[in-house]
Amino acid sequence: MNVQISHQHLKKDASIAMLLDAIEMPDFTPSGKIYYDLLESIVSQQLSVKAATTIFNRFCTLFPDNYPHPELLIEVEPLRLREVGLSAQKAGYLQNVAHFSLKNDLEKHRWDLMSDEEIIEFLSQIKGVGKWTVQMLLMFTLGRPDVFPTDDLGIQQAMVNLYKINETGKDLKKKMLEISEPWQPWRTVACRYLWRWKDSVR
Repeated sequence: MNVQISHQHLKKDASIAMLLDAIEMPDFTPSGKIYYDLLESIVSQQLSVKAATTIFNRFCTLFPDNYPHPELLIEVEPLRLREVGLSAQKAGYLQNVAHFSLKNDLEKHRWDLMSDEEIIEFLSQIKGVGKWTVQMLLMFTLGRPDVFPTDDLGIQQAMVNLYKINETGKDLKKKMLEISEPWQPWRTVACRYLWRWKDSVR
């Protein structure tokens, strides 16, 4: 992802330009590990970062090399998964991912041959995995540059405050899409700054 080119493009929006100038953004390297990151994202749903990290680390210790290989995960008794702090629902979702991975070889899948929308449709087949979760994987695991999660509460709140949006519900999302259209093909970059700005002005 070319940071300099993305910034030049995004600075055409005066509000985003202000964020780019004011916020120092740390670099990140996409892991590319869809299977592993998908498991971690399921564990972290509706939990604080600290609690999610603790539970995910305990979950990983159930496996010989601290890696939940799908062929091993599907064999773990649900009770053992519950013992490390997972809800019954999340335990089921993790094993759904493992079954799907064995069937589709997520660890060696050629994601580079698929569009963002194709990946969303593909992974959303897994029970417990929704569009928002896949969008986060596109942004942070695969480093796709033009993802815009309109359902993300943080992005919604940031844009409402930054652009003084009065609309709500479907009208809010429509307005968000209108505002973000000129950001293409760098909407992921803009979102990273929106999240960071929202956290800094609490």
